[in-house]
Amino acid sequence: MDENDLPGKGEPLEHRFLSGGTQNEIYELRRGENRCVIRIPPQNAPADRDEGILREWRIIEALDGTDVPHTEAIAMCADTSVLGRAFYLMGFVDGWSPIGRKTWPAPFDTDLDARAGLGYQLAEGIALLSKVDWAAKGLHDLGRPDGFHERQVDRWTKFFERIKGRELEGMDVASAWLRAHRPIDYIPGLMHGDYQFANVMFADGAPATLAAVVDWEMGTVGDPKLDLGWMIQSWPEDTMAEAASKASYVDLRGMPSRSQVLAHYAEVSGRQVDDIDYYIILAKWKLAIVLEKGFQRAGDDHQLQAFGPVIVDTMKAAAELAETTD
Repeated sequence: MDENDLPGKGEPLEHRFLSGGTQNEIYELRRGENRCVIRIPPQNAPADRDEGILREWRIIEALDGTDVPHTEAIAMCADTSVLGRAFYLMGFVDGWSPIGRKTWPAPFDTDLDARAGLGYQLAEGIALLSKVDWAAKGLHDLGRPDGFHERQVDRWTKFFERIKGRELEGMDVASAWLRAHRPIDYIPGLMHGDYQFANVMFADGAPATLAAVVDWEMGTVGDPKLDLGWMIQSWPEDTMAEAASKASYVDLRGMPSRSQVLAHYAEVSGRQVDDIDYYIILAKWKLAIVLEKGFQRAGDDHQLQAFGPVIVDTMKAAAELAETTD
């Protein structure tokens, strides 16, 4: 850090573990009044995680100067001799994550009008992301936008065949529908790849303010509206109903309705959302396949075993929507 003249040069270095798993570990680093965050794969992570770290770095660096709430890009190190793995440093974000909470923090726990802002802000994050000029930011080789939709079914069907341990009811129906249909239009753009409440941070207090979109390991250049489909695939139209409290891993009561979320995304992004059912079907179909990998490897892991019926219901829902959408 000192050799690269980063803030806090010469100050003692303190660190604090923030979060981590099999993919990445995250620590706060403090040097005097300066704070930043290091994101680094654990030592036993697969070798390709170093490439993933460099990929993430390219995205957050490209977001500098855009309207997308993001962490500041500070420095990146591809030299694995320094800490054993590639890593990067990003700005520390003051705020909170919806993950790991049983209730929303105040005032969003009781003020439903304030809580609605969380939903609007979540949608706005990917709406702004869809407007980033990815080519001008040098991300032309980050993904393969040409033929994006044509590849989806073949790619994920082959993935499913590799991990297959059972048949999933409705998969054939949804797969056939996806092969036969395409969006009304397709405007390539930068996409997050796993956009949901779990991968954002909000600023403290009201009004709801999205502080940063985080966790870019699935980021690519593709169809940004798949982020929208991923976000709202289990989002109810009636968010005041009791069922909205159990429709997701967070309590959606008081949030804007699905229609209101779609309208806000369309207004901010400038993209039409009349073909949103296509993206919801694709999102549900893909999610069921992705979760099936963990379920097939669950062993005695009760948390992964619990995904079994969820996967079945998700694939059935994809097929039912495919059979009923206009």
